[in-house]
Amino acid sequence: MPYKKPKIEKVIFTIGEVADMIGESTPTIRYWENQFDALKPQKNKKGNRLFAKDDIEMVKLIHHLLKERGMTINGARQKLKENREETINNFEIVKRLQEVKQQLIEIRDGLQE
Repeated sequence: MPYKKPKIEKVIFTIGEVADMIGESTPTIRYWENQFDALKPQKNKKGNRLFAKDDIEMVKLIHHLLKERGMTINGARQKLKENREETINNFEIVKRLQEVKQQLIEIRDGLQE
């Protein structure tokens, strides 16, 4: 049986990598960090932001509220403060539905070939 190299999953990401993930600029993410208490990535000795999975999920949630739901910064901040758990649950549902939609599109496209 051949040796199977263990899969190493990346757990820390730079601000540039996070920006690429969601299609935003790094200054936008830095601005959001200043505007939302819930977004506080760690910083290394040089001051570079290091985003863990939870930080990335928060960035995605903020992006969803601002860009997809069209909320203002104040509105999104208030939503996270008052109904954080419900907001996160709703976001998770939307994310899952988008994944299912993508799978269905792939199935449809596969049937049309």
